[in-house]
Amino acid sequence: MSEDFIPLREQDVLADPLAQFAAWFEEARQAGIAHLEEVAVATATANGTPSVRMVLMKGYDADGFAFFTNYDSRKGVELDANPRGALLFYWAPLGRQVRVEGAVKRTSRERTAQYVHSRARGSRLSAMASPQSQVVPSRGALEDRVEEMAAHYAETELPVPDRWGGYLVIPERIEFWQHRDDRLHDRLLYTPDGDGWKIQRLAP
Repeated sequence: MSEDFIPLREQDVLADPLAQFAAWFEEARQAGIAHLEEVAVATATANGTPSVRMVLMKGYDADGFAFFTNYDSRKGVELDANPRGALLFYWAPLGRQVRVEGAVKRTSRERTAQYVHSRARGSRLSAMASPQSQVVPSRGALEDRVEEMAAHYAETELPVPDRWGGYLVIPERIEFWQHRDDRLHDRLLYTPDGDGWKIQRLAP
């Protein structure tokens, strides 16, 4: 077996999957991986039609993995109808994936406001001006809308839009996947087990 990647063994991982995620996340940071917060988010309609897109994870803790969006976007509409989702992190230089699946709920308005106020003014204007996932006549129409809003709020603080906020994916399954050059990849699955987590190996 190749030693290019570190084997993923049951005796080496942490008992808490969030602690294990934090360890891998820090190793990805130390490896210089750019945009390591990028994550694919999968949602589905009430009848099960799936969709997926890339977003930025904006924190994780015992409450779940957070990302922010327009609640009227396609993912927001789907999460209203079917509040379950899945995340996929992929850090190619380390040959690693992390999959998270579970129920999804909105963050508090306080958390949303805290995040919104941390963003650059230009990003906030774009979020306010964009009817995300809706058909628009042209890019120029969007740019005009941004300019209008910038002029309107030139002398005042930008508001936190009512239809914009965060979601938390609450882990019910977390899988850590480690590439092996012989394609006998390592896969360890964490699932809740009483007050702790059960760790099982999956076939690649």
